[in-house]
Amino acid sequence: MKTNPWLQTLRPYGVYALHGLTATDDRLIAVDSVRGYLIDIDPKTDDTRVLNPHNAGDFVGAAGLCLWENTLWFSRGDTVYYCTLDDFTPQRFVTLPYAVQGVALCGPAVYITCQKEAYIYVFSRETQREITRFYAPGVGVENLCVRGEELWVSDTIEQTVYCMDRGTGAILFSLLTPFPTPTALTFYNHPELQENILYVAYAMEEPYIRDDPNSANPYQLTFRDRTFVHPLHVYHDPNQHYTLSNGYLIEMSYVEELSPLDPVELDALEWHIALPVDTPRQTVRHIEPVGLPFETRVIDEQPIAVFQFDRLKPHEARIFGWRAILEVRGIKYHFKPRDVDDLPEMPPEYQQRYLVDNDNLAMDTETVQRAARNAIGTETNLLRQVLNIRDYVYDRLEYGIKPHIDTPDIVLKRGMGSCGEYVGILLALLRLNGIACRTVGRYKCPDRAEYREVAMQPDFNHVWLEFYIPGYGWIPMESNPDDMHDRGPHPLRFFMGLAWYHIELVKGVKFESLVRDGKRIPKEEVALGDLAINHVRFRILEELPPKR
Repeated sequence: MKTNPWLQTLRPYGVYALHGLTATDDRLIAVDSVRGYLIDIDPKTDDTRVLNPHNAGDFVGAAGLCLWENTLWFSRGDTVYYCTLDDFTPQRFVTLPYAVQGVALCGPAVYITCQKEAYIYVFSRETQREITRFYAPGVGVENLCVRGEELWVSDTIEQTVYCMDRGTGAILFSLLTPFPTPTALTFYNHPELQENILYVAYAMEEPYIRDDPNSANPYQLTFRDRTFVHPLHVYHDPNQHYTLSNGYLIEMSYVEELSPLDPVELDALEWHIALPVDTPRQTVRHIEPVGLPFETRVIDEQPIAVFQFDRLKPHEARIFGWRAILEVRGIKYHFKPRDVDDLPEMPPEYQQRYLVDNDNLAMDTETVQRAARNAIGTETNLLRQVLNIRDYVYDRLEYGIKPHIDTPDIVLKRGMGSCGEYVGILLALLRLNGIACRTVGRYKCPDRAEYREVAMQPDFNHVWLEFYIPGYGWIPMESNPDDMHDRGPHPLRFFMGLAWYHIELVKGVKFESLVRDGKRIPKEEVALGDLAINHVRFRILEELPPKR
């Protein structure tokens, strides 16, 4: 069966962790840093051939593979080596003070990454002397490849690929990868398509349940290596300041099952549930009711499914909700601080809706007001203010699941919060500094893109936020997933970006509510959680072709 090369995952045989990738005219060459195998991969069939069967030990721990003319370059430990394709005996090129990872060549220039020093070094191939250096764009282990005047960089922690000017080190744009921990990348001129495919290698450990029949407890949680190569789709729109990456066709259903804890009777009830929205990265193909019909209304600019009940009787059994087919892609916005120096005035209606305390944000407390002042200091640029506020919150909170959401003043004093509490603090500090912002959510599809047609349930609901750039629009920012270290540096993975598995359902309004006579029923009278059980289901139907 013929497979679209843009959608084909390459799974070479007998490898454990690919940390280097380069291309010839008709094949891919990769290095398995665990076994030391240099392997030749046929992109059509996954056929795998070991190129260095007699000296694989010389390549254990190798990374950063690059082919220039007939010479293969790679890194191992603190040293960059090269060898020929006829003789795989490594020859030393240069040794640095710390471990190096990525290697790429273009003519006389040798590009080398070092995570410890957070630099990309440029060396002369002839003199072995350093020419210049650039700041590395991310915080993780990085790998490199060159295409023309572009330097492409993958980052394991950032889950990001950067396109940089190889002469100046300026970031032209970046995009999120569909899988975590990208470890290598290369461009391959596909002979059938007559166009370049950007292949990215991934390497990680995955948990699985091992069946041990000799154990008293036969089902045991353990880990195994997982590595593969997959095309990365690139759609860059410089006018709109964003880049789209791989996307998937997803079926999502949200269904409520009436299961009241106590007998309750309600008359003239409207049950409001938010619906998915169209955005630059998300397209709603189809929505249909489940169980009961609904009316679609636009409330505060958001589509809402309204289910009507003339009378809800005690112990009444109902199942109702919606099912949607969505196209979703990864998106990464690219704004520089100078892009937001001279901004127009914010629309007055946005000031009234998105600069006020309308969600128990404790913006009038001394604790929150002091945090808002300290977070930005003397910074006046909007983009830097937002990033300073995010990092301030990350430095003071640790992530933890809680049964209910406390107000920002309490969470700041406690030093631990859930995603909803992160969002609450971020909203409060941004709004106190005059930056319009709103909540977004409410679910993420399980990020197993290879699980097709499998019904999957998310572990938790989830919220993040958007901040407003006057003259442009709303920009996404995750709540807590990038809070990975106590004192940074914090990744910018989801700062102005969302992965394909983020599902945008509601923006700035309640996801779900009970309404009677046009007014929301207070939870003190009846709480949604006491009245029904929600069932959320995802199915990944297929990977989308690249956006043109």
